[in-house]
Amino acid sequence: MGCTATAFGLLSIFVAFTPAAWAAGTGCATLTALTIPDVSIVSATSLSAGPFVPPGNANAAALTVPAICRVVAVATPTSDSHINFEVWIPEGAAWNGRFQGVGTGGFAGSISYGALAEGVRRGYATASTDTGHVGDNLTFGQGHPEKIIDWGYRSIHLMTESGKLIVRNHSGRFPDRSYFNGCATGGHQAMMEVQRFPADYDGVVAGNPAADRTNEIIAYLWDWLATHAPDGTSLVEPSKFQLLTKSAVAACDADDGVGDGVIDDPRRCTFDPASLLCKASPASTCLTATELDAVRKVYAGPKDPGTGEQIFPGWPLGSEGYGPGANEGWRNFLDVPEPRRVGLFQYFVFNNPNWDWRSFDWDRDVAFINRTVGFLNATNHDLRAFQSRGGKIVMHTGWSDPILPAPDVIKYYEEVTAAMGGPAETQQFFRLFMAPGMGHCNGGPGPNSLDALSALEGWVEKGVAPEQIIASRRRSDGSLERTRPLCAYPKVARWSGRGSTDDAANFSCVAADR
Repeated sequence: MGCTATAFGLLSIFVAFTPAAWAAGTGCATLTALTIPDVSIVSATSLSAGPFVPPGNANAAALTVPAICRVVAVATPTSDSHINFEVWIPEGAAWNGRFQGVGTGGFAGSISYGALAEGVRRGYATASTDTGHVGDNLTFGQGHPEKIIDWGYRSIHLMTESGKLIVRNHSGRFPDRSYFNGCATGGHQAMMEVQRFPADYDGVVAGNPAADRTNEIIAYLWDWLATHAPDGTSLVEPSKFQLLTKSAVAACDADDGVGDGVIDDPRRCTFDPASLLCKASPASTCLTATELDAVRKVYAGPKDPGTGEQIFPGWPLGSEGYGPGANEGWRNFLDVPEPRRVGLFQYFVFNNPNWDWRSFDWDRDVAFINRTVGFLNATNHDLRAFQSRGGKIVMHTGWSDPILPAPDVIKYYEEVTAAMGGPAETQQFFRLFMAPGMGHCNGGPGPNSLDALSALEGWVEKGVAPEQIIASRRRSDGSLERTRPLCAYPKVARWSGRGSTDDAANFSCVAADR
């Protein structure tokens, strides 16, 4: 069905160069002669340092890149596969000796040119793939099971092994270290690599990982049905999402001893949405009984109607409407004409674009979907193969993420901790960092930018396990507004009581007081 690490191992690949040529490396243009099974090198071009405009979009902003060898390739592991990928290699001494695979977002079928540019600016030989299709519409999977596999895990693996070979032939040696760096679907891809192909990378950054993909999309359906009438009319005025966030923050902002407009840990927040129940006629500052009932179902998350078993965690307080935009907070999956990503059911599972998601049978379809496409989930708790070869995982997520609820990320981490022998054993190779107030990979009212890759490098290459990662928030003019340490879970950041609460230096990581 798909290639394995053994079937596509580096040592089994034949490349059309002599060992002497490997040692010396070869010019960029001659990489088109490289022979890799099921891979064609479309072009190999030397680019001078300067602006690079991503192809296919003349209006795209130019990216600044150093001098690189840009390799464009396509992999066809099956007759129904067409996986485009690119490998960018900094020229000469600008290459830091490392390889980096970068992730994608959503079901997007496109090369991540921004991530490629960022990677080579940092000195990495960097690879990105469109995962085997074009666009973000799930129609690509209808009648194409191999393309679903390509998106699910095969494309990243093939990109990685082919990318290392391309780097070896250009530079004369394999990368000293290899890292994967992704958020959202990229975080999902990071964990899929750890679980299925543990030899591919020495370390991964898994940001806001959408690892339990099938049940996440089932949760979107649950939440939409809970907040809409049968005719599709919303039962909750979308502006009330911001009301909920503002009310929860007002009630719980100071729980961590700092008034900064951010809920430190929503699990400690005792705010009850029932306090907003309208006492008289409905208004913009209160919830009707219908609205209250609906949002409570979103907080609770989907449960099996027969057994009461939790299918997927609910969304936490503070994720409802953290910004003024129409696409922020819960509006992403509730202020839309139909449930988010129902194409998974129509095109991946039932192979029927006319399948009516309103017919979803909660007693049967949850199990059927997970039997049918459960291979898309990166939820294996046994990570011993990756751990045994010295692999390291830095995972992070935002507490205000409105796309993937933070409790699902914590749930996975705690399940791995139990499976791997407890916190001490797990933290030797896997650490989670929770970001209060951060949204989906970035955004939100809290510090929302962090350099997890440097923390991972230090852990893999110097043995320095990260106790904290400094996150920052900038003003609209680019100036620094606030820094805050993100602590290795379950520790949390607490202010010393001295100095500015906008300076990470005045905080320390301590045991959670919950």
